[in-house]
Formats: sequence, C-alpha cells, structure tokens
Amino acid sequence: MTLFDRSWRTWCGKRAIVLGVAALVLGMGWTSGPAAGGQSGDPPPAVADTPTRAKTAGGEYISWREHIIDDLAVGGVALAGSDGLEMADLDRDGHLDIVSVHESDTTYDGVPDGHVRIAYGSDDPDTWDLYTLAEGGEAGAAEDVAIGDMNGDGYPDVVVACELSHLIYFENPGAKGRTERWRRVIPAATLDRGSYIRVFLADFDADGRPEVVAANKGGQNPPRGTTEKHPVSWFAIPDDPLDGDGWVEHELARVIVPINSQPFDLDGDGDLDVIGGSRMEQRIFWFENVTADEIEFVEHRIEIEPETVVTGFNMELVDLSGDGRIDIAIRDERNGLSWLEQPADFAGAWRQHTIGGLAPDRLVGFALTDIDDDGRLDAFSGAYSQAPRDVDATDLAPNHRAGRLAWFEQPDDPAGTWIRHDVSRRVRGMFDKFLVRDLDGDGDADLIGTRGNSIPYDGVFWLEQVRSAEPLPAFDQAREQESRQLPLPDAP
Repeated sequence: MTLFDRSWRTWCGKRAIVLGVAALVLGMGWTSGPAAGGQSGDPPPAVADTPTRAKTAGGEYISWREHIIDDLAVGGVALAGSDGLEMADLDRDGHLDIVSVHESDTTYDGVPDGHVRIAYGSDDPDTWDLYTLAEGGEAGAAEDVAIGDMNGDGYPDVVVACELSHLIYFENPGAKGRTERWRRVIPAATLDRGSYIRVFLADFDADGRPEVVAANKGGQNPPRGTTEKHPVSWFAIPDDPLDGDGWVEHELARVIVPINSQPFDLDGDGDLDVIGGSRMEQRIFWFENVTADEIEFVEHRIEIEPETVVTGFNMELVDLSGDGRIDIAIRDERNGLSWLEQPADFAGAWRQHTIGGLAPDRLVGFALTDIDDDGRLDAFSGAYSQAPRDVDATDLAPNHRAGRLAWFEQPDDPAGTWIRHDVSRRVRGMFDKFLVRDLDGDGDADLIGTRGNSIPYDGVFWLEQVRSAEPLPAFDQAREQESRQLPLPDAP
C-alpha cells in the first residue's frame, strides 16, 4: 500500500481479503476453538466458552465481546508484532483517534521494518478510517508512541520510538490529516543510536512546551549477561520540532538495558518526575525533578521489601493503599502482577503486595480501572504466548505459554487476595498495552489494546464489557476463524 493512502477497501476488496485469510487459516488447520466438554472423558471447556462468574456490585454478570479495529482483513496491511498505542482527537472533530505501532516481524531479524497506523474514530465504535502514517525503515520495529501538541498549533503531534533504531517526530497537518502527508523528522541526536523502547512527552519546567523522554536499550535483543550501559534521556525540543538538528539530548542516567522512562509526579510536589527501570539489572528507580532555572533531576533508588524481581517495563501509578501517597502497580517475574506501597519516607523500602499471576502464561500488559463498579480499582491483564508467532502449535507442552486475558478483582483490603476472572486463552497472543475508555458510551469500562504473536490476527482491537442478568460465556471472539481457544492449564 502506498504511504498515506486510505487503507479501507471497497466491499469487493474487503471480501477478497477476508476470503483469502479464511482460506489460509483453513488450509493450515486452525480452528475457532474446542467445544465445551459435557460428558465424562470430554476435554475441559475453553476459557472463552466457560460461563462467567464475575459480577458487578449491582449483581449483573460481566463478560466481554471482542471487536476488531485494525488487522490484515480489515485494513489490508500485513501488521505484525503490534505493540504500543495511544489515543487523542487528532483532527479535533470530537472523536478520539488511535495511533498504534507495529514491529512488523515474527523474529528479531534486525531488519528495519514496521508500521505506524492511525484509526480515525467516529460516532460508531465499530467504524474507523484507517491510514498508514509510516512504514518500512523510518518505522523500523516501531515499539511505542506518544501524542501531544509539540509545535503549539493546537493539534496533537506524534513521536514514535523505534527499536531499529531512532525516535521519529510527525507533525500533524490539522484538519487535513486524513488527506495530507504528515511532515516528519528523525532527530539527529537519535539517528542510529541504538534501540528506543519507550517514549513519553512531559513538560518538566512548566513552560507550556513538552519535552521528550525516552529509554534506549541499546539493541533490539541485547545478549544475556551484557554489561553495556545505555541512557535514559530527556530531549529539549526546538521551537520548530521539524528542525532535527535542534533536538538536544540530556542523559538522566546510564543503566544496563533501560526499559522505561515514565513521567509522573511521584513525590506530589506539583512537577513531573521520571520513573525508570533496567531489565538486565532487574530494578526500578526514579529521578526527582528539582528544576529551578534549568531542568534538573536527582536519581533515587527504589528498594523493595521483600526483594522482588522487577524491570519496570509496564507500570501504573495510583494510590491503592488510600494513604494519599502514590503506589506502583508493576509486573514482577515471580508473582505476575504486584503493587508496591510507597513508604512515608522515600529512604525506606516499598512494600510488595501480590495481585496475581497467569502461570504458566507470562503476564505483561495490564491496566487498572474499576471494572465492577464497586469503587475499587481492578486490574485487567494480558499474557504473552511463546513461539511460533505465525502458526498455531499443534503439540503443546503442559507448560506452553498461551495468549491469555484475565482481570483481577480488588478486595476490600488491597493487600489481601485479589480474585482472578479468566476471560480468554488462545494458543497465540501478545498483549503489550491496554487503554481504558467507555467506547460505546454505556457507562462501563471498555478496553482498547494491541495483539501480536498471532499473524494474521495481529493488530488493534477493543473489548466491550457486556453486562447481563444471566451468566454468558466469558468471551465472545470477533472472528469466526481464530487461533485455537484453550482451557485453563492443569493445576500443578
């Protein structure tokens, strides 16, 4: 597809794509999932087919219906390795739009390829205009995206972090964004500099103009045992962000495989700090904003008790304990999902509390929101499946990691036992990012997410929260043909 052409098709074109994908799926023996077992000796039912037991505070049952926003069949673009996404009203028409990024590979082959896509919203959450903002080398292994008005014209611009191997800025042309090419630049300070894994916008000095903060892990797949350090940095942006030579990098620190650089006012003093993480060092840390005349930060370690293996790849910052201090919900390698209780004194240790896990499936993406209307934040989560990414494995080991969706219901005491509600478990699925929005306007929390590891089903989807008087199956998948649905793994 030619860059910036509309990726929607005529009815005939869409029908041809869908039939082609269906033929591929049937030819490779993929099915929509096993039927629920009903007699002795029958296999257990798939998670998706199991009647939900989750309820709202008002007694209604909660299940989920999947809707596809962008994938090969809908958009006509061979998306793969779908990762980050953000939402904003790009053309100021009153509807939220989605910018999503896609690595566009099935292996870490070092080939700079990728896609940045826009889904322009409408009154109907199932109607989106789809466009390719960038593809190929300039979107090389696109991993994360940030949105904000960087040139002061009132329209949100876009910055993308590419694992191969730069940041790239896109200037929003405004109301003509659907038909006019977005000008772009790769800042010289980031060109061929390594592997940018996360990117954020933050106004650190409160001057009304955002800075860019990004973590650079050095390479798309750093070798185990590496000791090479790479920067967590913020970038000062020139008045014209298209001046690629005018971006100035300021290193906050160098660590082994930095994996995050998330802006947040952690100490509650009114300015934005940065919370970071190192994958290889398995620790998190924060940079206190002490800006006076110039932007300046002071680094602090975050000690965790009991000792917990964390990298900081995904974090949510909220007050779960109710003490007025910000806590950190975080993925940890031992328990799946935990939250860290902020101490009264930053010199003290943060207390670790377990939320729950999806073993043997590897929980990665999550979002906190009140799903059941009881006034407490719950945690919706997704897991990574293991290889292969382009075909369903036919002989699965008992501990095979699958693509799983589940949510954890917060108890009265957040330090207590959270109740897990399983939603779906497929052979393949990689869930990096979830956004919480009430897309259908019915007053409950829906979720928008990306899915990878699942060619030809990689792309962007949304999950409609369904409430009913009687229990429905936990998950209603969007496609008739899909990666095979699975039951829960056998208990150890």
